[in-house]
Amino acid sequence: MAYVEWGDSANPRVLICTHGLSRTGRDFDTLARALSPQYRVVCPDVAGRGESEWLRNPMEYVVPTYVADMATLIARLGVDEVHWVGTSMGGLIGMALAALPGTPITRLVLNDVGPVVTAASLARIREYIGKATRFPDMAAAERYVRAVSAPFGPHSDAQWRTLTESVIRRDPDGQYRMHYDPAIAAPDAAAIPGKDIVLWPYYDAIRCPTLLVRGAVSDLLTHETAMAMAQRGPKAKLVEFAGVGHAPTLMQEDQVAAVMNFLLDNK
Repeated sequence: MAYVEWGDSANPRVLICTHGLSRTGRDFDTLARALSPQYRVVCPDVAGRGESEWLRNPMEYVVPTYVADMATLIARLGVDEVHWVGTSMGGLIGMALAALPGTPITRLVLNDVGPVVTAASLARIREYIGKATRFPDMAAAERYVRAVSAPFGPHSDAQWRTLTESVIRRDPDGQYRMHYDPAIAAPDAAAIPGKDIVLWPYYDAIRCPTLLVRGAVSDLLTHETAMAMAQRGPKAKLVEFAGVGHAPTLMQEDQVAAVMNFLLDNK
């Protein structure tokens, strides 16, 4: 499992940032750069994505596998506790890890994800995830990324180019493709369609301070679920961003500030 590291490698204060289903650890460059004076920031590529190796058994592309990988990563870093930022799938990994007895996570940021993942959002994701899409040039790749990632909300042209470059790879024949193993979609393809994913027992077991970041028009994390998360379990602090769906990219100044203020709050 590959990862990008920011800040002083000897800093015992460690922040792990974990990306969404079809993204990479480079999504956190802006946030990691801002927090690197205070943290050793580690941004892994989850198995099957980015620079990490692909799994031989596609049915292992599931949260329990990722939790085991992250536990190994934390052991490799040689620290007893970490702070965690997880976007979408990365938040589910963090939620499952934070729910364990003796968890190393002592402060948790869930970015547009919670214990109920809606069937509507899963259906939308199934429309594009795992397709072996190829592109003749980077411009075509960027048009694709802008289309499937439109819920990210407004971004500058430079930001869209960055969001594209982090998830596109060039093959020897000169064609471009998405960075991930198309088989990451296999476990979801075997699931029952039309059903929400419900994980309240995991969320309710979390005891560390928790921030919930939500795109105000997210189809994956409903406002009702977010409000319930503020009332039960760790009673997450909720911050919503207007004009954003699933999921805030944590590239915008107000989004970065919200995460930084929570992580650096010593209360």
